[in-house]
Amino acid sequence: MAAIEDDDDVSVILEEQREEIMAAKTLAQDHDLAFNLQMQEALAVSRAAHTSSPTLDFTGGEPEEGDGFDYTSLILEDIARVDQERRDREVGVQEMKRLKVDLDRRIHDQRFAKEIMNIPDADWSKDGDFFHKPYSLEEASSSANKVPPPFSAIGFESFRVYCKGLVSEEMIGETRVTVGGVGVALCDSSDILIWEVAKVLGADESKSPQIAELEAILRALDEALTFDLGRVTFFIDDFNLFNYVTGRVEPRQSAVATLVNKVALLQKKFSYCQPSLLTRNDVKFVFKLARDAIVSQIKWPEETSKGKTFKETCVICYEGITVDKMFSVDGCFHRFCFSCMKQHVEVKLLGGKTATCPSDGCKSEVKMDCCAKFLDPKLVEVMIQRKKEGSINVSDKVYCPYPKCSELMAKAEVFEYTKQFFVGTEQSPARKCMKCGLFFCMQCKVPWHYKDTCDDFSKSKRYQNAGDGMLKSLAQSKRWRQCIRCNNMVELAFGCYHITCRCGYEFCYTCGAEWKNKKATCACPIWNERNIIRETNVNRRR
Repeated sequence: MAAIEDDDDVSVILEEQREEIMAAKTLAQDHDLAFNLQMQEALAVSRAAHTSSPTLDFTGGEPEEGDGFDYTSLILEDIARVDQERRDREVGVQEMKRLKVDLDRRIHDQRFAKEIMNIPDADWSKDGDFFHKPYSLEEASSSANKVPPPFSAIGFESFRVYCKGLVSEEMIGETRVTVGGVGVALCDSSDILIWEVAKVLGADESKSPQIAELEAILRALDEALTFDLGRVTFFIDDFNLFNYVTGRVEPRQSAVATLVNKVALLQKKFSYCQPSLLTRNDVKFVFKLARDAIVSQIKWPEETSKGKTFKETCVICYEGITVDKMFSVDGCFHRFCFSCMKQHVEVKLLGGKTATCPSDGCKSEVKMDCCAKFLDPKLVEVMIQRKKEGSINVSDKVYCPYPKCSELMAKAEVFEYTKQFFVGTEQSPARKCMKCGLFFCMQCKVPWHYKDTCDDFSKSKRYQNAGDGMLKSLAQSKRWRQCIRCNNMVELAFGCYHITCRCGYEFCYTCGAEWKNKKATCACPIWNERNIIRETNVNRRR
């Protein structure tokens, strides 16, 4: 009530000042008009007495603009601005009260739901209709103004506070600047988001990454105190910073030590407030908030034929690009223009590599499904296929044998998929392609032979004419060796007979016997002199 009375007093004072200034301004205008009338009368008398004297040109009227500075209007503008700030503050206070009440009601309902779940069925069937616990809005509203709230559910519930501070060198036009940003998120005990904030850091707060991180913690705890939270756990993804805050290590820099002490003072304002260590991937959403705060500082407005737009500088080509043509890398949220990202990803793809963030030292992977904004759809499919091939173990890869499909699948996933359509999948090599939907034999690697067993089919002419049969026939004529683990064909061009397959299996090229602990289990020779000499000659020619 005291705060409301203070706001009313401020409103009354501002209104009285406005009325007094307007009255003074009116009085001043009256004085100016009277003075001008007196001057006109004096000039008229002077002209009548001295008709031969030069006529003075005085038009009278109100003073022209520019004759003097209008302090009255400036004061009135200041009063109007202060009054608007007061009104905005009142709206903010009311909105915060509403958020507190909503949060308190949610906690009340969750606790009540848990109580209902713990009631035995017999008791519920008997007294369930009479079991109720209505939420008291008056009690919650009154308790929302207390710090800490002794009767509010907010004060006894545990909350999770995520925060991240970032410092980055960015380009604004042709100027390189260092900017910082903070991301804060308040969540309940089930990690459901309650409140999030993205704030800009000042020049002093953006001097180093550690200072930015500590500023993020301070602002996160301030936000928690604004909501009157009593029990919080705040999360840190920096191990050194975690040691500073927990008191295990003393910071050497005085600026860092000062901020650590401020964090300790804020912790005492809670009934429970402890830090916890997490990986960066677990604070990804506040990382994005901090990055958004940085982006808001490096973009500038520009008028175009289509209206007002915003631009920012691509740090690769240093061109001013509209924000809708900038690509944000998922994970690190570094931003580059579509043209530079297109060239970067295509070069990586042609080199047989997966694309990562172009920023120096950043290893965040560029997700292929996000590249559809600037890449050809066929190229995106190739990249997704390549990534899938790299994620599946060589011995677990299965390809659809139909030439128009050739879909790559893992043994486990195609097995689970086939079980939905085929009875007895565990005893049969028949599998159904997850793309084209046709059945094939996983053992023979051919379209499914419905009436023949695998042994019968392997002896038939159809198998010899099929792709896998032709491959085995060619391998036999070329004396290739097949890995018994992944069935990959291996050709020895030169070198020793100790073969290490791409799946990791080691065997003898002559007889196929396994090598164990880097030693042969057969009596075959380890090398042939002709292969060794050939290798030497090849190296010399290179």
